[in-house]
Amino acid sequence: MKISTKGRYALRIMVDLAQQHSNEFIPLRDVSERQDISEKYAEMIVGLLSKTGFVFSSRGKGGGYKLARPPETITVAAILKAVEGSLAPVACLDIPNNVCPRAGNCVTLPMWRELERRIDEYLNSVTVADLSGQSQAIGADYCI
Repeated sequence: MKISTKGRYALRIMVDLAQQHSNEFIPLRDVSERQDISEKYAEMIVGLLSKTGFVFSSRGKGGGYKLARPPETITVAAILKAVEGSLAPVACLDIPNNVCPRAGNCVTLPMWRELERRIDEYLNSVTVADLSGQSQAIGADYCI
């Protein structure tokens, strides 16, 4: 599993919005500048985040984006899955019901399943609030 730029930027955008501590809409231009992300690429990412219910958008004067839910309810796993799709470490786990012809005798499959479970468990334990400094659950600084 390798998190793409799109996934990393989605996390940065969500954390930036959370750090504004505002119920007002934040212009994407401001977020893009603070995060050093091209506005065009950020537009594509917030489009995905909006479609999946993570952010609200508003057009026109005073428009922009804001979190759709409290940051402590939004997990890193949910954001990454929304923009990346699967977080499976190997392709065969991406397929429902693992139709790989070797699944029945694959000695590495249990290891891959456990790795996927641990990744999912960890990423589900980290929230946008944790990353934005609004929570002490992690206790470390993050670079995303």
